[in-house]
Amino acid sequence: MKGLILVGGYGTRLRPLTLTVPKPLVEFANRPMILHQIEALANAGVTDIVLAVNYRPEVMVETLQKYEAEYGVSITFSVETEPLGTAGPLKLAEDVLKKDNSPFFVLNSDVICDYPFKELADFHKAHGGKGTIVATKVDEPSKYGVIVHDIAKPNLIDRFVEKPVEFVGNRINAGLYILNPEVIDLIEMKPTSIEKETFPILVEQKSLYSFDLEGFWMDVGQPKDFLSGTVLYLNSVAKKHPEKLAKGDNIVGNAMIDPSAKISPSAKIGPDVTIGPNVTIGDGVRIERSVVLANSTILDHSLIKSTIVGWHSKVGRWCRLEGVTVLGDDVEVKDEIYINGGKVLPHKSISANVPQEAIIM
Repeated sequence: MKGLILVGGYGTRLRPLTLTVPKPLVEFANRPMILHQIEALANAGVTDIVLAVNYRPEVMVETLQKYEAEYGVSITFSVETEPLGTAGPLKLAEDVLKKDNSPFFVLNSDVICDYPFKELADFHKAHGGKGTIVATKVDEPSKYGVIVHDIAKPNLIDRFVEKPVEFVGNRINAGLYILNPEVIDLIEMKPTSIEKETFPILVEQKSLYSFDLEGFWMDVGQPKDFLSGTVLYLNSVAKKHPEKLAKGDNIVGNAMIDPSAKISPSAKIGPDVTIGPNVTIGDGVRIERSVVLANSTILDHSLIKSTIVGWHSKVGRWCRLEGVTVLGDDVEVKDEIYINGGKVLPHKSISANVPQEAIIM
């Protein structure tokens, strides 16, 4: 089988992290985001994976060559000279996706979930339609485009309603699909939206179905959702693979800690924390609902809450970082500094408080 991952461009929503590292290689739960998806596709029997990109593919080549060998897959880049939307990349990768008659998976690179690829493939083959959308249930469907089913035929999609005022359903497109190769014939080689242009044709043909996603789902393409997705992911790991989580007297709730991290016994970690390789945590530090990326240092008695600490960064003593603060690569925060919702660009030094949301350049 085959799979296409829509990687896209600059990852502007996840800045300042993506100013130094391409979005697919930013670590989510201590592994590059793209690796979660490559592993899930490989486990479902996918052998050919296409990454649709329009930004810095050369930076990713070396890392992805390792994954090719490790997972026994072929990874190719489909490089757009202009952004082609969510359907155009399928047309651009037509040679791979149509090389045989088997269906192919399509997924948005920002989506983290329990990828149900095997079950999705079985469901798709059973109903005999041309396409299947993975659907997830949400509490506030009025913010999204909602899937409405045919009354007579379960799971057959009748229409989409964009940001409905009245309740018509609570299932939305989760950004994962399986499609038959002939769907590519419906797409022109130009910037095209699969959601607004291709799927309505399949709905008219009575050939588009939805598959309910069990478990968690999150688009982690921006810092607030990256942190929320980390919470959901760690909850899932706690249920399915509790051995992967850290244990200890100073661990509260779910925490994933790289074995190379050096953490003071008097620090308190968790809940909902990931700590990457070669991180140093000082005495009396408190970290909750945060991500600390590789090679960072947090000195004594600082509080890190709802924050992403970028690679090689240093937080001084008695600091307080909160409110979805994001430190880019190689940032230094001086002692006794308060940052609330600051986005700090790489290689900066912060020596004054940032009491409200701001971009520090």
